[in-house]
Amino acid sequence: MITGTDITVWTISALIAVGIGLSKYSKYKTRDKLVRDLAAMDPERREKVLSRLQPDLQMEIRQELMKRFRLKTDI
Repeated sequence: MITGTDITVWTISALIAVGIGLSKYSKYKTRDKLVRDLAAMDPERREKVLSRLQPDLQMEIRQELMKRFRLKTDI
């Protein structure tokens, strides 16, 4: 037998799962846009922008630039 509590718990769980999924998707789309914008920049400006980011984020974006656009960045 399904109670009102069961329905409430499943509804809340579904909303939390949707929220987590949307936030991950949003983060992915934002990072994808940043990588595309960096690929379009001239190398000097790209390095200046990358130097302002956190080190772990820098490394991820540099790897993504190498993988997707075959762009070399100074490490």
